Amino acid sequence: MVPNSWRSVRIASTLCLLASNVWAKPVLVESGAVEGMAQRGLTVYLGLPFAAPPLGELRWREPQKPAPWEGTRKATSFAPACVQNGVSMPGEKPPVTSEDCLYLNIWTPAKAGGAGHFPVLVWIHGGGFENGATSMPLYWGDKLAQRGIVFVSIAYRLGPLGFLAHAELTAESAHKSSGNYGLLDQIAALEWIRRNIAAFGGDPQQVTIAGQSSGAMSVSMLMASPRAKGLFHRAIGQSGGLFEPLQLAPSYLLANAERDGKEYVASVGAGSISALRKLPVMDLLGGEAGSVNHPVIEPYVLPAAPYDAFSSGSYNDVPVLVGFNAEEARALVNVSPVKAATFAADIKRRFGALPPPLLEAYPHQDDEQARKARLDLERDLRFAWDMWAWARFQSRPGRNHAYFYYFEQKPPFPKGSIHEGWGASHFAELWYMFDHLDQDAWRWSAGDRRLAKQMSNYWTNFAKTGDPNGDRLPLWPTFDREDAVLHLSDSVFIGGLPNKESLQVFDAVYGALRGIPSGAQ
Repeated sequence: MVPNSWRSVRIASTLCLLASNVWAKPVLVESGAVEGMAQRGLTVYLGLPFAAPPLGELRWREPQKPAPWEGTRKATSFAPACVQNGVSMPGEKPPVTSEDCLYLNIWTPAKAGGAGHFPVLVWIHGGGFENGATSMPLYWGDKLAQRGIVFVSIAYRLGPLGFLAHAELTAESAHKSSGNYGLLDQIAALEWIRRNIAAFGGDPQQVTIAGQSSGAMSVSMLMASPRAKGLFHRAIGQSGGLFEPLQLAPSYLLANAERDGKEYVASVGAGSISALRKLPVMDLLGGEAGSVNHPVIEPYVLPAAPYDAFSSGSYNDVPVLVGFNAEEARALVNVSPVKAATFAADIKRRFGALPPPLLEAYPHQDDEQARKARLDLERDLRFAWDMWAWARFQSRPGRNHAYFYYFEQKPPFPKGSIHEGWGASHFAELWYMFDHLDQDAWRWSAGDRRLAKQMSNYWTNFAKTGDPNGDRLPLWPTFDREDAVLHLSDSVFIGGLPNKESLQVFDAVYGALRGIPSGAQ
């Protein structure tokens, strides 16, 4: 149960933003005039369409430009989130959803219609490509925009609406591909930003893409996508990347994704894509929808897996800021039933058959050790190795700089809340990097507040210059040696990764699957 104090703070902050009636001078974009709200030294624009509604015949097609409108459009409330099951973060209220969902939101320090050349940070929400909403208060860009950037949050199609691959869709495509409609939405939003952000005081030549979890995976794929070339100039990835061998994820390959798509279409009772386009949208969330929730390696958007694109150097090389959290899995896995006797069998049910050295790297001789092993394995398998690989790729000679962090601060999650026991878990860094501690009436310490100021300054400095460093901040070196990792806690310091030995086991196993000599990845 979520404490009433938390609910009260969230409700109050929502009303504060959405009930404002201080209108700003209209701004002209390519589709018409829009009017936002003045908010605490910022101008806020909510629910701006960056693409046409992907309805009817536009289901499972590349996003189209939004239609023009007459008069002045009020941009004062969030649009519905894209159709989805569940929520992206435990404890969040399910958002209002719609198939008409391709909208973005802007927080800018520029006065409406005034000149300005502020760097732009574009936020891509997480949620496993199945859920998520830009309206979640934790994602609001007010505190970051107050530091002198334009903050934009974007929506994209999710689940089967965003990632269905199917032979019929591939055949009707001019690019002979299907499956990455959600990524195409992200690219369409970046193209809209390039064409229109100057009207909001943003500099289209200083765009940083940023995301957490599947949002960070999206960032890694946009760096690998030739379709996104030139649309961004810096990248931030928090606890998510796509670098593991495709041998462990064969469903990402187009032919296999088309097979899964065929099974999904049959499972919802449609005999063809034409019939599927006519079904009520909520019917699309049934059947085998859970198998259609990931991007696809296909010829148009993602012709090579990020690992291969980064290895060959054929990717969008920009400075990166990436990292992961010390206890990622505590928010995702209930370890109370984990037993040493069934550890290997449970892992196989969860992930399939993993190479034996991966299990051996996490001792599980007794139940207590097994519970820790379960958490550590999930952290390294789903998050830590990908971020380590990403940082090492970007630290190679001749490439733009990488900055690598390890977040280990434990927020004061209240007893009795859904967050109890999370620690430095998946999601935990978001309160700090957005500087949104005050959204939740928890017992924040002076160290928490100091870290929130530091992280939000690091992030916005990086968006401004490609370098997170600045006045009164502990020095963050580039990741040009293995001990140059910024540890984010009450005491910010530089050190190595505590889990490096287990990550090296992943390196050896993944290298063997790829036929790469040990240590050469």
